[in-house]
This record gives sequence, C-alpha cells and structure tokens, in this order.
Amino acid sequence: MSKIRAAITAVGGYVPEYRLTNEILETMVDTTDEWIMSRTGIKERRILKGEGLGTSDMGAEAVKQLLEKRGIGADEIDLLICCTVTPDLVFPATANIITDKIGAKNAFGFDLMAACSGFLYGLTTGSKYIESGQYKKVVVVGGDKMSSIIDYTDRTTCIIFGDGCGAALLEPTEEEVGIMDAIMKSDGSGRVHLHQKAGGSVKPASHETVDAKEHFVYQEGQPVFKFAVTNMAEVSAEIMERNNLVSDDITWLVPHQANKRIIDATANRMGVGEDKVMLNIHRYGNTTNGTIPLCLWEWENQLHKGDNLVLSAFGGGFTWGSIYLKWAYDSK
Repeated sequence: MSKIRAAITAVGGYVPEYRLTNEILETMVDTTDEWIMSRTGIKERRILKGEGLGTSDMGAEAVKQLLEKRGIGADEIDLLICCTVTPDLVFPATANIITDKIGAKNAFGFDLMAACSGFLYGLTTGSKYIESGQYKKVVVVGGDKMSSIIDYTDRTTCIIFGDGCGAALLEPTEEEVGIMDAIMKSDGSGRVHLHQKAGGSVKPASHETVDAKEHFVYQEGQPVFKFAVTNMAEVSAEIMERNNLVSDDITWLVPHQANKRIIDATANRMGVGEDKVMLNIHRYGNTTNGTIPLCLWEWENQLHKGDNLVLSAFGGGFTWGSIYLKWAYDSK
C-alpha cells in the first residue's frame, strides 16, 4: 500500500488596501526610511482599516479565494485550523468564525497559537489528519491583524508588523509530492524576550494594564534577533541534511518574513542564492502567521509540480521549525 501524504492543492491570500509606508511612520515616531530599511528590509506594510473587522475577515477572504481556485464548495471542508496570535475574540475560536463566514457547515475547527511559527505548526498538524486517512480536505489559515496589538508610539515594534492572511488546502496523495518531512521546536524560556504582558489569565485586563500599555507586543530586539538568526538557519540546514538535500536541490526557500538579515542568514546557511528566496517583507512587513502562506500565494504561478521547497520560521515563545515540501501541482 502506498504511503498517503498531505499535499497543498490550492492557496489563497488577502492583504488590506491601506499602505502604511516608512514615510508615514516618519511623521508618527522618531525614525527614518533609511533606518528601517537598513535594519529590517521593510518599505511598507498593510493595515486593516474599518470598524469591527478582524483576523477572521481576512481569513474568510483567503479561504474563499482558495475554494474558487480549487473548484470546490465550503461544505467539502472537513477541518479548518486557524493559526493566529490576534484572534477575533478570546473565545470562540477564530477558526469557528471563519467557517461560519464561508459556510463550511461540515467542518470542525480550532485555533493554533505558536506566534510566527504558527502556520508551520498548523501545516504539520493538519497533515496528520490527512495522513491518517481520517480527513480528505483540511484548510490551514495563517494570518494576523497585528495592528491591533502594536503601540504606534514604540518605534522598535511599530516599524515591523503588518496585517495579512494566507490559506492552504491540504489533500491526500499517493504520489511523491506533498509534505515530506517536518521539524518543529520550541523553548519556553524565550518568552521573557517576546510576549504580550497583559490580557491573559496571569494578568487580566484592568485600567492599570491598559494605562501601562501592556496589551501591546513587547520585544527585546537583540536577544530575539540573535536566537532567530541561529535557530531558523540551523533547523533549515537540519531538514536538508535529514533528507539528503543539497543547495542545488532546493527550488525555493520560503522563509518567515521577520527581518531581511535573518532571511539572508538562513539562505547563506543553506547555500541558497537570493534568486531562490521568496521575499515580500519590503511590501508587507511581518504579518506573523501570514508571511509564509502569503509567499506561497504570491509565487504560486512560478511553482511547478515536484519543486523542492523548504519552509522555515521563527517566532515568540520561542518557537521555530522547518518543513520540506514537494509542490504538488502546476499552476494554470
């Protein structure tokens, strides 16, 4: 009996219209375009505007697009996993809200939180439902409305993050394509360097926490950068070694779009040239869970069946990981 693998058979994406450029940020905080570009590689980021709009709205649009491409109905989805750190509500799960908005009446869903590594965690989790034979169609959504938890008076964080969402459909295949291998890792001691101070059960919201701006992203840049550079590069090299891949075998590196210098370090460790690196950080910034699926969405027309992709990410927590994926279809 042939091995069942989980293959990505369609992708969708959504980014808001509003562009928050470096020039606009120069009028908001003490920063410059040159300073931002030299340290992050970001030129602009998208921001979701509009009363009552949240992560589920972007996620629903990405999934609708995916379904149209694949030519299937929402009622055919078995499971929807939403990977996000900015859920619409503490509960119910944003996944459940998305299924309602798209009419996925036969799907169950849940949220998965692993910061910027969430989409990779979600793909790995979703693939197991496919490989077991239990489900035929699993949708993994990765996206965040980061503008909802960013302090736009803090120049160390407001320059980095943007809003956006991507989605991927997983289906079973017996061909030599799909998710071939995955390595996921975490180190909870890293939480002190990157977290949201208040709003959880340890420190519930209060007038004091709001006044102290403790519901925004808190990040210590240097330790996070150092850990990310090392571990994202190492796990990418590890998955190549484990699968006997050399740099010439890699068609595309699909890195989390956190920082251009981190991406460059990962590519260098893998021996992959810039021409093989998916890069859109300059236009979207760090959309957290959205960066990798948005890359797949934007590069879909350049992907061919059998292409070797290495997906790599690093996130708060700390979390990090890498997936070796063989692309399953030629785009029309």
